This record gives sequence, structure tokens and C-alpha cells, in this order.
Amino acid sequence: MELFAIVSVPFLGTVIGAAFVLLARGEMSSLLQKGLLGFASGVMVAASVWSLLLPSLDMSSALGAWAWAPACSGLAAGMLFLLLLDNLIPHLHLNSSEPEGVRSGLGRSSMLVLAVTLHNIPEGMAVGVVAAGAMSGDMGITLSGAVALAAGIAIQNVPEGAIISLPLRSEGFTRRRAFVFGALSGIVEPIAAVITILLIDSLLPMMPYLLGFAAGAMLYVVVEELIPEAQQGHHSNLGTLTFAVGFIVMMILDVALG
Repeated sequence: MELFAIVSVPFLGTVIGAAFVLLARGEMSSLLQKGLLGFASGVMVAASVWSLLLPSLDMSSALGAWAWAPACSGLAAGMLFLLLLDNLIPHLHLNSSEPEGVRSGLGRSSMLVLAVTLHNIPEGMAVGVVAAGAMSGDMGITLSGAVALAAGIAIQNVPEGAIISLPLRSEGFTRRRAFVFGALSGIVEPIAAVITILLIDSLLPMMPYLLGFAAGAMLYVVVEELIPEAQQGHHSNLGTLTFAVGFIVMMILDVALG
């Protein structure tokens, strides 16, 4: 039951964020959008460091001078994996008119949803890997650490849910339909988490690499998508300030609960 709650919490954050469209009267201001993107970026970077890379390094301490190898190679593989998905899955970023990925006949709104779904994959993997490590009991990862990661990702999923559902209103969606699509963009997270947990027996020997892999995938999303979108146009300093807030919130969660 605890495990089900952990993998479900991030999706709940997306649902709550998507529900904002049911209350909003107009489009999201660019200022608010920048602030939310910056906050989400800060949370993901802090989670990558404290919840993923540092535990990976701790698990590899027996390698001595080579303790960095699993975390670094996993990080590189995670970035390359997201680069591959980025070039294969048709998607469209906010404030962009140029779709990415393979050519498709999908509409603008569908590709907006796919863009968010794409970067929810590593978040789900991260929660699944940490939860699986906590389940094993001998990887140095605590259940409270898994809870901290899930809670942090859920917090940053709230603005993400709003960021995807509100623009869908301007694409002609009804409030209810925009809410459903915004919420479903996060369903990939518990699915990715559960798949990772189901493979726990075969994944345990690779845990330090998998933690680095999840960190690399998350950092790719931050650097490729979230930070550039938060820095576009005027008032980019707001995104920088909310990045710091998100980073601090996730760091406190991880240190206090982990």
C-alpha cells in the first residue's frame, strides 16, 4: 500500500495542477509561466543531485577512486536516451511553432501534451528506481527518501499540470477536456515507476547506474526544455529566482525526510 501511494503521489500533483483550468478565467500570463517553469527546474535539479546522484556515489564507494564511474556513465546514458526520445516522439514545446521529433499528422494540442508526457518519463523512472532501492532494504535508500522524492516531484508537477492544461483552452478545448488531457499527460509517471519496480530483481545489481540514468534523463529535460522556456523574453530573472526556490524546497525535503 505504501508503495502504491509513493508511485501515485506525483500523478496526483499533475491532476491537481491540471484542475486549475476548471477555475481559471483566462490564459496563463507569461510571467506566471516563467515562474512555474523555473520552480519545476529547481526541484528537478535538486532531486537529481540529492535523491539520485549522491546515493549512486554512496553505493559505489567500494570502487574507491572509480566510485564516480557508475553515476557518470548512467548520467550520460540517461541524457542520450532522452535525446533519442526527443528526436523520435513528435511533440511541440510551449511558445513554439516548430514541432520536434519525426514528422506526423498530429495536431498542435496533441503534440503539446506529448511534450509534457515525454519529460514525465524520467520522473516516473526516478521514483520507481528509488522506491525499488528502498524495497530492497540493503541499498542505503530509505523509504522516507523515496517519499521525499515522490513528494518533490508531485510539488513540481502541480505547476506542470497547469502549464499544459491552461494553454489547451486557447487551442479550443473545453475546460473539462483540457483538464482530462492535462491530467493524463502525467499518467506515464506511475506506469514508468511500476515497470521499474516490477523489474527490481534484475535491476538491483545495476542500481548505481540506474540512479545516474534517471538523473541524466531529468537533467536533459531541465536543460533542453524547462530552463530555455523560463528564460525566453522579458523578466527572465523571475524564472531564475523561482529556480532557486524550487531547488531549496526539494533540498529541504530530501535532507529532512531522507
